[in-house]
Amino acid sequence: MASKRKSGCSKEFAESYMLLNPEDADFFDLLGVLFSRKLGNRRFVECDAEGAVEGSFRHRWLIFVSVVLQKFLMYVAKPLAFFGSCIELLINLLLLNGGFFRIFINFLTCNLVIPKRDTPNYLSCIGNLDVRIKLDAIKREDSRYYASIAMMASKASYENAAYLKGLITNQWKMQFVGFYDCWNDFQEKAMTQLLVLLDKHEERDTYVVAFRGTEPFDADAWCTDLDISWYGIPGIGKMHGGFMKALGLQKNVGWPKEIQWDENVPPLAYYVVRDILRKGLSENPNAKFILTGHSLGGALAILYPTIMFLHDDKLLIERLEGIYTFGQPRVGDEAYAEFMRQKLRENSIRYCRFVYCNDIVPRLPYDDKDLLFKHFGVCLFFNRRYELRVRVK
Repeated sequence: MASKRKSGCSKEFAESYMLLNPEDADFFDLLGVLFSRKLGNRRFVECDAEGAVEGSFRHRWLIFVSVVLQKFLMYVAKPLAFFGSCIELLINLLLLNGGFFRIFINFLTCNLVIPKRDTPNYLSCIGNLDVRIKLDAIKREDSRYYASIAMMASKASYENAAYLKGLITNQWKMQFVGFYDCWNDFQEKAMTQLLVLLDKHEERDTYVVAFRGTEPFDADAWCTDLDISWYGIPGIGKMHGGFMKALGLQKNVGWPKEIQWDENVPPLAYYVVRDILRKGLSENPNAKFILTGHSLGGALAILYPTIMFLHDDKLLIERLEGIYTFGQPRVGDEAYAEFMRQKLRENSIRYCRFVYCNDIVPRLPYDDKDLLFKHFGVCLFFNRRYELRVRVK
């Protein structure tokens, strides 16, 4: 049995695990993983007996690449974030002042508009790549309705709370429930952001929960995507460790049904959404909800019902209308995929995974004989001409 000393955290909630800790990896330890099958001897690897020996060189090579890339991202995290902030600020400065020439004129006339990140007119880099804000004119009874709202909510989740409140209230004519910056118990900082809104309708209200995805200049989020650590959860299968931590996995205890949480610390993503939905759905017997997200956010959107099933949360299970993800990476092994297929089918929950052409993120972590991560469910694949092909796994 390999030592559990690295993180100092109990893994009793998992029946097996293989965790990578890039901060503990030095040059010779990294080289060692390529020439020795005994992963448990590496300082940066935490594993139980099942993961202690890896015979496949290709798998060890992928571990090596994953850790090297994460170490590089950790090294450049601050300059990358600073560079991204400068780019974002410059774009907003140009847009708010009407271009380079107008910036000069406004400066001379003391009318220069300085962008502020927490204001309604400030857009993220992703928001500036696609400035569309209007919802498609699709009626509620149309089968594309929820997918359309999910797409726009996933895009909007990259923006700040002030912008979102104005967009949802004034443009979409819906209710802004809240925007939440959520805690990662392992990174010990707030790293997960999510948006909750309420689409009111005379027939049935719908809560929309949108998880923010990977931001271009966020090294922590990219490290989460590149990590190939996993936990084996009894009765479910092996699940991506980084995504679980981002959703609200807790040190030592895993996924308890109820928690005692310090109010001075930002909430955990899974539990804050659960409490909002429990309250809203209990007060409105006709209301339902959908889950959505782009990239990393898509992974959190499909992991969310997994924990619902684990806790057998009947109210949420009964009211979950659908899950719509965009550019979502793989989140678990074949056992996990089969568990989710069965649960989604039993509870008549729609799951649609949208993929565009050569997007690399849905192809991570790799699906081959050396890695365990698998996709499942309905995939709506669009090629570069936006021609649709439907694939079912």
